[in-house]
Amino acid sequence: MRRRPMVWVGLLLGVGLLGWYFWPRSVPPPSVVEQPPLHPSSPRILFAERSVPIPEDNPQTPAKVALGRKLFYDTRLSKDNTVACASCHRPEFAFSDGGKAVSTGIFGRKGTRNAPTLTNVGFRRHLFWEGRSPRLELQAVGPLTAHDEMGLEPEELAQRLQAIPEYAQAFQEVFGEPPSLRAVTYAIAAFERTLVSYNSPFDRYQAGDDQALSPAALRGMELFFSEKGDCFHCHVGPDFTDDEPRNTALYTVYKDIGLARATGKDEDVGKFKTPTLRNVALTAPYMHDGSIRTLREVVQHYNRGGEPNLNADALIRPLGLTDQEVDDLVAFLEALTDTSFTTNPALLPPGGKGSTP
Repeated sequence: MRRRPMVWVGLLLGVGLLGWYFWPRSVPPPSVVEQPPLHPSSPRILFAERSVPIPEDNPQTPAKVALGRKLFYDTRLSKDNTVACASCHRPEFAFSDGGKAVSTGIFGRKGTRNAPTLTNVGFRRHLFWEGRSPRLELQAVGPLTAHDEMGLEPEELAQRLQAIPEYAQAFQEVFGEPPSLRAVTYAIAAFERTLVSYNSPFDRYQAGDDQALSPAALRGMELFFSEKGDCFHCHVGPDFTDDEPRNTALYTVYKDIGLARATGKDEDVGKFKTPTLRNVALTAPYMHDGSIRTLREVVQHYNRGGEPNLNADALIRPLGLTDQEVDDLVAFLEALTDTSFTTNPALLPPGGKGSTP
């Protein structure tokens, strides 16, 4: 009789242990927003840590950058004193031309191509739409001397700047010589290498802020880096460009023959350089001639597979995206906008908008 309580205690302990063992465990709650996997080509580093390549013959100095910044915003570098570099590359539009299909040069002359953004231009391996210039110092010669852009002969440019005491002194201090076309382009190139932009919602997401992208932008990012969206083959790397010329089947017959103008080759007709997508939402209209007004229309162009063209890039094909997927891709592209870049005081006109030395 004395052993019965011990038996009951043993049975109760046994049942308790079995119940503890077989009782269903609580399942960890799912994450609030399931993040799509990043494509291997998607950058995972903090791009702000990238260093702009500096050519050995044009070392970067604060004084040279300051001089280049003044020149960039100065309309006196044009024949009729109306056009500066910044006239076609405006900071509020990520240094593009703010809604204009083609830019207006001296005496109201119209250009033939859309002014590209200068976002991260120091990283580009090829410049101009067909990529004919390998470096910024050479590229700047084009608009400074072009008939329908700024239109100054080298000697006239040098004499005009030498007559301005502030410039005469600055060129002497920076280059140890009077103003010249070469020194002007070197100073402007030094400033342009400071146009660095890596602080968009996408960058913050890459840095670990899971709330930086909207659900639509996250879906768009997954599409962008997928074979279905097929954007990442050409818009690759930290700046979303491979810097290569491609025919994107914009037209069946191109009025502007693109790369073929430089090479003379039939297979290069209609080829233009892949533009960066950094700040692309600020740089409408789009394509080399500014013929497409909105980002959504650009995505729809690629979704249709473009127009029939013998030189069309092999990647151009109908994508079969739904309207929702088109919207999602646009949302992702908009998330590449860096407003700290367009409002950075160090990149704006020195001394206030429109001021000159």
